[in-house]
Amino acid sequence: LAVPQDQWPEAIQQLCSYPHIEEAAVLSTCNRMEIYVVALSHNRGVREVEEWMCQYSGLALDELRPHLFLLKDQDATSHVLQVSAGLDSLVLGEGQILAQVKAVHEVGSTAKGFGRHLKGLFMAAITAGKRVRTETSIASGAVSVISAAAELALMKIPTGSYDDARICIIGAGKMTRLLVKHLVSKNCTNMRRLFDIAVPRNVDSDINELSTAHVYNVDDLREVVDANKDARNRAAEEAKELLKEEQSSFEAWRDSLETVPTIKRLRTKAEDIRAQELEKAIKKMGEGLTKKQRRAVEDLSRGIVNKMLHGPMQSLRSDGSDARTVNETIVNMHALERMFDLKPEEATAHVWEAKGRD
Repeated sequence: LAVPQDQWPEAIQQLCSYPHIEEAAVLSTCNRMEIYVVALSHNRGVREVEEWMCQYSGLALDELRPHLFLLKDQDATSHVLQVSAGLDSLVLGEGQILAQVKAVHEVGSTAKGFGRHLKGLFMAAITAGKRVRTETSIASGAVSVISAAAELALMKIPTGSYDDARICIIGAGKMTRLLVKHLVSKNCTNMRRLFDIAVPRNVDSDINELSTAHVYNVDDLREVVDANKDARNRAAEEAKELLKEEQSSFEAWRDSLETVPTIKRLRTKAEDIRAQELEKAIKKMGEGLTKKQRRAVEDLSRGIVNKMLHGPMQSLRSDGSDARTVNETIVNMHALERMFDLKPEEATAHVWEAKGRD
C-alpha cells in the first residue's frame, strides 16, 4: 500500500474522483500509510476510500481490513497533530516525520483536491510539530529510525563492535543514504552485513531459516526504542497539552468557515427582495422616470439593504482565532438561519478521516 511521494498528486486526484470525497491527502512513509479525506457522507466516503485502496493495492478488502484503522472528526484532527509531533512514531519524538508532514502540505498544494480544509489541517499540524520540538524536551537525545537501526545492528553483532562487521544495506533511497552516513560516523566502513528497514520489505523473511543469516526489519527496532523511551514519555505528556491548544485553534478556524454559506444565502435573499421591490416601485412611478431618477432610487434601495445587513453580517464574521468568539458566531448563524428561513440547498457533513496504517 505504500505510495511514493511523486505519486501523491495522482492518488489525490483518483480519490477526489469519487462522488462523496471532496478533498484528500496522502501520508506514506517507511512505517505508515494514511489517507485523509473530507467527505460529504461518512459511510459512503469510507467505502470509497476502501475501494480505492483495494484498486491501488490489488488486494481484497477482507485482506486489507485487519490492518486498517479509522478515525473521524476531532479524533482524526488529534491524530495528525500527534503524528507531526512525533508522538505516534515508532521512535517517540523523532524529527523526520515533521519533514514528511511538511511534504504532504507542499505536494498537496500543487494537487487539485487538496482543498482549504486539509491545507488548514496540515498547516496546524506543522505548527504543532514545531512547537512541541521547541517548547518541550521530547527531541532531546531522541533517536531516529536510522540511528535505532544502527544501534540494533550493533546489539546483534557478537563482538559488540563494528570493527570486524560485514554489513549489507538493501536499497538506494534517502533512508539508505542516511544510514550509510550514520554508520560511517560510527567508524563502520566494511558494510557487508545484511539489514532491511524498508517498507515494503526488500528481503524475504524466509532467509531467517538459514543457519548463517538473520533478517531484521523495522518492527525489530522496538527493542532499541523501548530501552530509552521513559524520558521522552515524560516529555510527551507536556507535548499533549500543547497539542490540545493547537487543536482548539484549528477547530475554531474550521468552525468559522461554517458561516460562509449562510452569509452568501443571506445576501442573496436580501438582493432578491431588493430587486423585486425595486421593480414594483419603478412600475408604479410610470415611464416618465429619467435615468438619473432611476439610478437614485436604485442606489437608495441598495443603501437601505446594506445598512440593514451590516449588523447581521458582522455577527457572522470571525477569524477563528478565539474559540469563544467562534461559538458565539455559530449561535448567531443558527439564529439568523431561523429568522430569515435560510435553508441550505443540501446539508453537507465534513468528515475528517485518517485511514490505513501498516
